[in-house]
Amino acid sequence: MVGAISKSNQPLAELQNQQLNQTNQTNQTNQLTLEEFLALSSTEPESEYLKGKIYQKPMPQGEHSTLQAELVSRINQVAKPNKLAYARPELRCTFGGRSIVPDIVILEWANIPRQEDGRVAHKTEIPPDWIVEILSPEQSANRVIEKIVFSIEFGTKLGWLIDPKGERVVVFYADGLPEIKTGEEQLPALEIIKDWQLSAKDLFRWLYVE
Repeated sequence: MVGAISKSNQPLAELQNQQLNQTNQTNQTNQLTLEEFLALSSTEPESEYLKGKIYQKPMPQGEHSTLQAELVSRINQVAKPNKLAYARPELRCTFGGRSIVPDIVILEWANIPRQEDGRVAHKTEIPPDWIVEILSPEQSANRVIEKIVFSIEFGTKLGWLIDPKGERVVVFYADGLPEIKTGEEQLPALEIIKDWQLSAKDLFRWLYVE
């Protein structure tokens, strides 16, 4: 989830975090199952289940939130009108024995989970077609990279790791080696989004308020 916790929700948030801390202490001796994790109350920021352990995401700050909001908007401007793909922030995806909450999840239109009447499904139990992570200063880059690689192993076609501090984007492919994009280099999108054009320089320009 994006945004700060309001004062009125603070007691609830504290209880949720206490529950998470207690669970993490229990995990030191007995790892939780995926089903047990999913039965826990939601936390803010969201928590993820990786290899039997729970990790809480950092609270999004200025640069992170700006890039997340702008990129979701840009992708949907290009992909949504023609029903090519749909980008959503902080969407929980549960698959392969893990439950992750990428900063941005992009699903091709045909792959959006639906109910029988066409309404969007409550749960997403497939990997993203395109996963985007924005590295926060307090995050472990190795853990974020592991999450992207894991998703690609289960069918994700494209992954971005955005490094605001270094103003670079590490691009992960399903069928090739990672690449580092900087400056005027164009950032790739899903093949289905043919009209996409965005350079690394354009992406990080969103961080400057003129």
